[in-house]
Amino acid sequence: STQAKTLFPYTTLFRSFHPIDRDTDYLLPPSVQEWLPEAHLARYVVDVVEGLDLSALERAYAGRGTDAYHPAMLLSLLIYGYATGTFSSRKLERATYDSLAFRYIACNRHPDHDTLAVFRKRFSQEFQSAFVQVLEIARENQVSRFGTVSLDGTKIHANASRHSALSYGHAEKIEAQLQAEVKALLALAEAADQAEVPEGVNLPEEIKRREDRLAAIAAAKAKIEARAQQRFAREQAEYEAKMATRAAKTKATGKKASGKPPQPPESGARADDQINLTDEASRIMKVAGGGFEQCYNAQAVVDTESMLILAPHVTQASNDKEQVEPMVEKVRANPEGLDRPTTWLADTGYYSEKNVSVCVAAGIEPLIAVKRDEHHPGWRERFTEPAPLADEATAVETMKHKLKTRAGRAAYGLRKQTVEPVFGIIKSVMGFRQFLLRGLENVQNEWTLVCLAWNLKRMAVLRPQ
Repeated sequence: STQAKTLFPYTTLFRSFHPIDRDTDYLLPPSVQEWLPEAHLARYVVDVVEGLDLSALERAYAGRGTDAYHPAMLLSLLIYGYATGTFSSRKLERATYDSLAFRYIACNRHPDHDTLAVFRKRFSQEFQSAFVQVLEIARENQVSRFGTVSLDGTKIHANASRHSALSYGHAEKIEAQLQAEVKALLALAEAADQAEVPEGVNLPEEIKRREDRLAAIAAAKAKIEARAQQRFAREQAEYEAKMATRAAKTKATGKKASGKPPQPPESGARADDQINLTDEASRIMKVAGGGFEQCYNAQAVVDTESMLILAPHVTQASNDKEQVEPMVEKVRANPEGLDRPTTWLADTGYYSEKNVSVCVAAGIEPLIAVKRDEHHPGWRERFTEPAPLADEATAVETMKHKLKTRAGRAAYGLRKQTVEPVFGIIKSVMGFRQFLLRGLENVQNEWTLVCLAWNLKRMAVLRPQ
């Protein structure tokens, strides 16, 4: 009408709107295959996981009750969830409703969070088998030659607060205080006249509460003392080895060994020895940027050519010095073609004569930094070569010489641009900064799942498009 045109003069310019219609049924049933593009990560995860040998998982189901979700589907949900920053079982369940990618993986079904949580915990040991099979796929597809590898570690928060930690010294103070309070309450309960008891105070409950705390503290102290015994045994063995080395040098040279002799270790728990009451396997560790947090030390051996992780590991030690040998053993346990790297790169935190010898004994050339390099060396140093190496050089001297050569410096330079970006992507892009599970074994399995998700995410990028 004339009046409508006067009120809305530009109505005739917009006539190609799609209708808003949420009530009309589909003329044909929808297909989940139409929901995602062909190159989508979810499709790749499904294709790879459904090609793995999951017979061990399938046999674990008893076959009773209602039909179970297939383990390939549940594993794909977990892997894609960790690859895209969705970790908790409740968020995964919600994503099967909200996200097309998760709906595609779940075949438009919706496993509940209990099913996902139980699957992750019950079959976490099988993540290692899937991890190795994915690496075999990468080898068969000739993603890399897997020759040069980098080792590094990163601190990842435990599912526990550092404020839940209890030190041995503080435990003794609280224990003495609680014992005095229990003694006073018992005396008050035995008194004939209880007029001094404040109104509303239940003496049996107050006594039981303190006795329960005393029992918990006693258990915590026992665990700290057990750790102290293990530490003393380890330090005593190291002390005896050092003394034997000094004695051997003295006998060989006829001169007294130089330097101060090592001090024998002290037995027993120390006042600052701690245990976390939430996750006793975690440890207080210094984190990047300063400060201390309740963490685990997550290790990874990364292939420098493809940036795929060859071996994941989690340790309670905040120091990396003792991690070369177990990581070499983990890599050597891989299938053929993934078990014999030619060069091993690591920073100064991993340097020791023992670690160099471990690599050489395994047939691997170590390039482990002995000390921190200057940030701005003279330009001539980048084009110079060291003097020739002596014929009877030790393994450490050979490695130090190689690190001074142009080829050695170039090879070692690959370390920072391979393993550190992997940790950066896992933490900042995938968003994995804290373990969901507790206990060293559970955390180890979860870290394997994280590394499995990273490898599939990386292989999806490296595949021919």
